[in-house]
Amino acid sequence: MSKLAPGVIRKLYRSIWREWLLFHLADQQYRFMFEPPPQNEWVVLDCETSGLNVSKDEIISIGAIKIVGNTLMTSERLELLVKPEKRVSPESVKIHRLRELDVANGLNPEVAVSQLMHFIGSRPIVGYYLEFDLAMLNKVIWRMLGLGLPQPKIEVSSLYYDYKNRQLPSNERNCNIDLRFNKIMSDLGLPVRDAHDAINDAVMTGMAFIKLRQLLKL
Repeated sequence: MSKLAPGVIRKLYRSIWREWLLFHLADQQYRFMFEPPPQNEWVVLDCETSGLNVSKDEIISIGAIKIVGNTLMTSERLELLVKPEKRVSPESVKIHRLRELDVANGLNPEVAVSQLMHFIGSRPIVGYYLEFDLAMLNKVIWRMLGLGLPQPKIEVSSLYYDYKNRQLPSNERNCNIDLRFNKIMSDLGLPVRDAHDAINDAVMTGMAFIKLRQLLKL
């Protein structure tokens, strides 16, 4: 009997895993996340947190906005304040300007991520250094569902790296490229809003995503 190629095994594993999740979520309210996504639609996501330690820090605000085709749907956005279990440190307030008073009446984390999941639906998720935001969100979602967000993920810094890499001579490719957010926005000729605000960051990331899709002819 011939061995299956590693790529085939991975696809088979993902298919079995998806069917297992669908079976176990069949009677739950979040099964919609596994449905086929709407065509040419995405959700840009950004979170502000009490710090950068995934194991200790918490989400304090969530910003998300839909993209349809090449249009950033500013009227279809989600802005949530989240009440953390611990006190907000003075150091974090200096960054995102959200005081303990501001988040005191925020949503419970489970309520906030439930609203976020319904807002995202099955759409692919777009973000800048999305891995951190997802790690923070999935801490809460794992407690609720026993799994993380299943939607496809698109990293804007990776798209920008591919775009810049294609412009280089072949002997200079795969080198270090400046992936700082302000550098990306400036290089793409896009306006910059006040940073460290969840919805502002989501809007800017969405603009960068649309521009890069056009430049890369995706």
